[in-house]
Amino acid sequence: MKGDKGDKADGRPRGGRAKDEETVRAGRRTVAISRPDKVLFPDDGITKLEVAEHYGAVAPRALPHLRGRPLMMERHPDGIGGRPLMQKNAPDYFPDWVRTSVQEKAGGKVTHVVCDDAGTLVYLAGQASLTQHRWLSREDTPNDPDLLIVDLDPSEGADFEDVRWAADRVCALWDEVHLPVRLMTTGSRGLHVIAPLDAKSDYDAVRDFAHRAAELLADRHPDRLTTEQRKADRPTKGGRGRIYLDVQRNAYAQTAVAPYSVRAKPGAPVAMPIAREELDDPELHARRWTLRTAPERLDAADPWSGDGWRGRSVSAAAKRLPEE
Repeated sequence: MKGDKGDKADGRPRGGRAKDEETVRAGRRTVAISRPDKVLFPDDGITKLEVAEHYGAVAPRALPHLRGRPLMMERHPDGIGGRPLMQKNAPDYFPDWVRTSVQEKAGGKVTHVVCDDAGTLVYLAGQASLTQHRWLSREDTPNDPDLLIVDLDPSEGADFEDVRWAADRVCALWDEVHLPVRLMTTGSRGLHVIAPLDAKSDYDAVRDFAHRAAELLADRHPDRLTTEQRKADRPTKGGRGRIYLDVQRNAYAQTAVAPYSVRAKPGAPVAMPIAREELDDPELHARRWTLRTAPERLDAADPWSGDGWRGRSVSAAAKRLPEE
């Protein structure tokens, strides 16, 4: 895709005037943001510059979870009311310092952006990439994921208390099979339960384990959890919505929303890491934090800090999975 904004390699618009841009300091770089006052969230008056500043602020926490991973960019050049561009290939006008990685796809190759530094994260925001979607594997081991994600998707008739309850059930099963747990609000509807892996098993093995685990949980709690992909099959006979245990992202080249990403929804909600004990908070919901309230979260301790990211073996976890 060619640059629809006609950007130069340094991020400045061709023929643009100084007053048509602002700069954002991002690590060791100063990144030019063209049309900084363009409103991307019309109901909230949130501009492109505010989005870029958000990514500059969250970069220290976000980058460890982005480095080395191919990305898909979700761009909204006309704001969230316009048609989004779900873009995998890095445009040829991106500056040389934005690192890329060539990965295989059916019938060809894709040149993905890899976000290794704050400058890249802010530059993508300047290209109206509101949300970054990351691979679950790294560029050097593309077939062997080091993350496993269960996306908890509430069906119609379910509320977020049901999502919190479902997350607790997944966490308890991961305890049984000795997998570490990380949790994140999606900024959309549900929660992600993330397990760090050692990248020594391929996607087929990880997906097989994830499906078995989801089926086990659905069998244990058939009135509240489901693995049915069709929405029409998810409600119970009484009409109560069940929580869909979505494990479909655990496949080659599939992506999941990256931590601290802004979602293209009114209010600019942010996908936010949370601590396990926060599942007990009745005020918790998928859009609890927004672009404008995220700074208060950054002032608190990082719930994902510590050494708990050491990946574990999915093959060992599979052997511990109960047969019921």
